[in-house]
Amino acid sequence: MPERSDPEQDEWFFIYTVEVANLGTTTAQLVSRHWIITDAEGQVQEVRGPGVVGEQPRLEAGQSFTYTSACPLKTQFGTMHGTYQMVTDAGQHFDAEIAPFSLGEPNAIN
Repeated sequence: MPERSDPEQDEWFFIYTVEVANLGTTTAQLVSRHWIITDAEGQVQEVRGPGVVGEQPRLEAGQSFTYTSACPLKTQFGTMHGTYQMVTDAGQHFDAEIAPFSLGEPNAIN
């Protein structure tokens, strides 16, 4: 987001969109998240919290939930990965892994 970024102050603000899909056969609710964010200098920040964007979506088999959020960085490149903590209607807890993805300025070379 160029309007929220200030490269002269080493501040970049990135927007990302995630689709969470229930590919299983059991209904599950996303109750919390754990993000591991690494900037281009190797500095790691961990973010934990309830749900995503103020919601704790309950997904039946075959359903999906898409949301958009943002991440500030002190460098113009970085990566994110982590887990969503899920719970089934039967009370079973499990982690859904979020594969790493890159954050970077469009058309920039790293």
